Amino acid sequence: MNLDNDLIILILALIFLYVISKFIPSIIKYVKSIKIKNQYQKANIKDIDRMSGLDFELYLSILFKKLGYRTIVTNGSHDFGADVILKKNNHKIVLQAKRYGYKKNVSISAIQEVFSAQQYHKADECWVITNSYFTKSAKKLASACDVKLKDRQDLVKWIIKINPDTKPNEVKRNNVEKRLCPACNNKLIIRKSKNGNEFIGCTNFPVCKHTETL
Repeated sequence: MNLDNDLIILILALIFLYVISKFIPSIIKYVKSIKIKNQYQKANIKDIDRMSGLDFELYLSILFKKLGYRTIVTNGSHDFGADVILKKNNHKIVLQAKRYGYKKNVSISAIQEVFSAQQYHKADECWVITNSYFTKSAKKLASACDVKLKDRQDLVKWIIKINPDTKPNEVKRNNVEKRLCPACNNKLIIRKSKNGNEFIGCTNFPVCKHTETL
């Protein structure tokens, strides 16, 4: 009788372990997703996703200033592949900032451009930082050319580590009047809706109805 009881207990234990083993991957995945979600909220990554390209460049310059770098945000078409130039103790870094939409990955062209910018500006390093991810070919070329990459996950962890005083949405707000409307090329301003909510609108309203969230 004792042997039968021991066998039943063993069988039940094996069944329990089997059932638990089936759920463990799902539990680990769930815990990991919660951790990532909390990191995203802490880093305000959703606000970065809504930034313009210029806002993102300015925000990155703020992060590097926090690390003791002197920063120069370059002038659009005359940047020769470098959006931001960083200097510290005679060490120069050229940086390309890629603020992309959901599911759009940074391609190999960004690596080629920033590598060329490094040669042009006679920099010691070159980086590409994005709120998205990199294609396999971009990663492969970056490895061969010694281009440092920071993707979405790296950016989130980096922001949390630096813990800057300026938040992404503050950069967007402060930079509104420096930007032009992408629809009609007139100036942008902060407006209020009938409900009192603030948003970015065009000074050419109602002819131009372009709006952006804040």
